[in-house]
Amino acid sequence: NVPIEVRNSSGWLCDATDLKNQTDMPKFRMLPRTSRIVALCSAANFINAADRVIMPIAIVPMTDEFKWDLYWQGWILSAFAFGYFTSQIIGANTASRFGCKMVLMLAVLLWSVSTIITPILAQSVLLLIICRVILGLGEGLGLPVIFHLFAHSVPVEERSRAFGYLVAAGSVGQVVASVLCPHLSWQTGFYLFGTIGIVWTLLWLILYHETNSQDEIPLFVPKVTQNRSLRWTEFISHWPLWALYIAHFAMNWSNYIIMQWLPTYLARNLSANKESISLTAFPYIVNSLVGIVAGHSADNLIQKRWPILSVRRLMTNIGLIGPGAFLLAFCAVDNLLAAVIFVSISMGLCACNSAGHLSNHADIAPNHAGITFAVSNTIATIPGILCGPLTAELVTASHGRWLPVFVLAAAINFTGAIIYQSHSSALPVLPIDICAELLVLPTLCNEGFSSKSRAISYMSKEFKFNFFSMSDTSS
Repeated sequence: NVPIEVRNSSGWLCDATDLKNQTDMPKFRMLPRTSRIVALCSAANFINAADRVIMPIAIVPMTDEFKWDLYWQGWILSAFAFGYFTSQIIGANTASRFGCKMVLMLAVLLWSVSTIITPILAQSVLLLIICRVILGLGEGLGLPVIFHLFAHSVPVEERSRAFGYLVAAGSVGQVVASVLCPHLSWQTGFYLFGTIGIVWTLLWLILYHETNSQDEIPLFVPKVTQNRSLRWTEFISHWPLWALYIAHFAMNWSNYIIMQWLPTYLARNLSANKESISLTAFPYIVNSLVGIVAGHSADNLIQKRWPILSVRRLMTNIGLIGPGAFLLAFCAVDNLLAAVIFVSISMGLCACNSAGHLSNHADIAPNHAGITFAVSNTIATIPGILCGPLTAELVTASHGRWLPVFVLAAAINFTGAIIYQSHSSALPVLPIDICAELLVLPTLCNEGFSSKSRAISYMSKEFKFNFFSMSDTSS
């Protein structure tokens, strides 16, 4: 028999030879260690998101002080994305090889130190750009490690809400930074949130302990496949993966436009003063609330036997089409309050992606979610590189009009939704993961199931596995 570790629909580990005796297991809820992982990772994402929002707010008074034109503002804002782009796959690989504890700690430490030294280097625009690249390098390491942890520690029926909390924490970080920073000197925001990151690294060292025990819930992985390696081409050779990548790209295009340019847009086009700039917090408040609601709603639908793919597509369509439509409404109004309402609805609906294509990584690449997310986030960082200088160019070429910027963002969102709807999947697509599902069948049949179809029926019901064939073949 092939030794296999599996996880049933309640999240419990069991051996394939004992499946027949484990049909009455108690219903699983997040283990204390799993809850601790989600809480610590969500706190890290809070800091991650807050640190990247400080500059778009601070750049308004910094421009007055240092006399930067729109061209240099665009490059300063986009420099972060250059570092973020280069470190995604590095983060996924190092987490797999050296463990998540040290990699995530070093990532948070790197981006926190670069945040603290930003005011010191601001006198030189070139040094400031380099510092922003380093900030991106650190933050780019973080999320792939977190996805790796979630894919191996959070059971499928809890996964949407775990990602919902993760995204919501990031939105709360953006809210806090957006509210505080306009009322502080521009230097203080960098010092404050950089210091919070240093404190987090100490808590991480104390509270998180890597373990191979049953407190960590590995995904369905036959031991015979655990040491097999995958070629990198596998991660760019399947349409369901490209559906994720394109949806993520589309989502981030709108997000980077809002994150990088919303304070400037409100100040220049809608005459928002220093106090009114705090209104940029409202989109992130709505985003955090909707993210939690969407996560719980998606998990409830899955528990009610909705197909996982239908849930992922529904949430992704809401998260792409809705924001695109409201961005068009946002740029059409000239009232500050109406503009904030529309952009808040847009950002709120965007949070549904956490229960859509972002959660879909663990469905279609259960043992490689960190790597697929790293590839996805690398591609999705391209908007961060382009949005700064491209927005400046479009606005300048349009004589100060922002309509082309938001029309382009909406068109990209709609295109991403169409591609995800037509090419997404909830089944494993990598050969090693498909092999993992199929290898359990002979063992089940040998252990008392009279036919392959009965084994499949049992696993589909108890373990929520999906198979390509339901033919009845005698064992």
